[in-house]
Amino acid sequence: MGNRCAVIGVGQTHYTTKRGDVSIAGLVREAALRALEDAGLTFKDIDAVVIGKAPDLFEGVMMPESYLADALGAAGKPMMRVHTAGSVGGSTALVGASLIQAGVHERVLVVAFEKQSESNATWALSTHLPFNASLVVGAGGYFAPHIREYMRRTGAPDHIGTLVAVKDRQNALKNPYAHLRIPGISREMVESTPMLWEPIRYLETCPSSDGACAVVLSSEQAVTGRPAWVHGTAMRSEPIFRAGRDTVNPQGGKDCAADVYRQAGIADPRRDLDVAEVYVPFSWYEPMWLENLGFAAEGEGWKLTESGATALDGDIPWNASGGVLSSNPIGASGLIRFAEAALQVRGMAGEHQVDGARRALGHAYGGGAQFFAMWIVGTDKP
Repeated sequence: MGNRCAVIGVGQTHYTTKRGDVSIAGLVREAALRALEDAGLTFKDIDAVVIGKAPDLFEGVMMPESYLADALGAAGKPMMRVHTAGSVGGSTALVGASLIQAGVHERVLVVAFEKQSESNATWALSTHLPFNASLVVGAGGYFAPHIREYMRRTGAPDHIGTLVAVKDRQNALKNPYAHLRIPGISREMVESTPMLWEPIRYLETCPSSDGACAVVLSSEQAVTGRPAWVHGTAMRSEPIFRAGRDTVNPQGGKDCAADVYRQAGIADPRRDLDVAEVYVPFSWYEPMWLENLGFAAEGEGWKLTESGATALDGDIPWNASGGVLSSNPIGASGLIRFAEAALQVRGMAGEHQVDGARRALGHAYGGGAQFFAMWIVGTDKP
């Protein structure tokens, strides 16, 4: 893996439907300043900036990184843009980490964002040929058939998605940054909401959020404060359309997980990890990813969810922060997972802290479930 890399600062904005008080530049700067404050540093201490977001078509601002250099203290410094659809937040962190691991820089600022209030993501994902293959009215329309196929294969009962939606929203009540904080969230509340794309109900989907997240990455020699050490990093992708592709249990996800586990010495993720922040934009993706990531055998993921194992007081908590179901600034959603994993092993996750967390998984996926990014961070040096 090369030189050791650590997360020494995390900064987030409050995620909400609309941040009309700031521009995109103001939004990313807010997260960056909080990350720098956490690390005890200033922009002068940063060697390079890596920035990520979802497609430019969302906000209609082409190459936004070109005008964000000043806001992020990057004038005269190397600045790199990353884009891997919805997994971009995770990929951005991994690109930043690679610059540390390769010895190119000592400290790197990683920032990801989305301002969905100035966006039309559903339209952007539903354009027609010859410009793009239509995703059938946004992400939900694309992924619903995959969820139905998972239910058919495994015999999962209808209420599993509801259980995940309630669990993650209950966790969000403990996270002051979360967008959706719904007091009294219950199965009855979720099941009373409209069906958007069968079997996905309104409260089984992620919100549209404005927000930004930032992390400061450091070499071993430049660590300040309480670090979260990077134990493993991996990215994988696969073609969205190919013969024999399994969209329910994608090979790219399995390969990515196997690689990051190998690097971190993880033999059994349920036993060897203490907490996981996993990209679950529609509630049914928890049991699906439990299988894809090796926490459960094929066909058994929904049983693990139903047993309560992934609850905050379970043996392998998933999405203690409330997850993507509670906050979804698309370009930043993956980085939030990575940042929250780091906060857990630093013991700095506040009310949603998992007691004794020492190793954590951060996960992101994107596109038609064909882009994957993951890291494992820990309290101890790798």
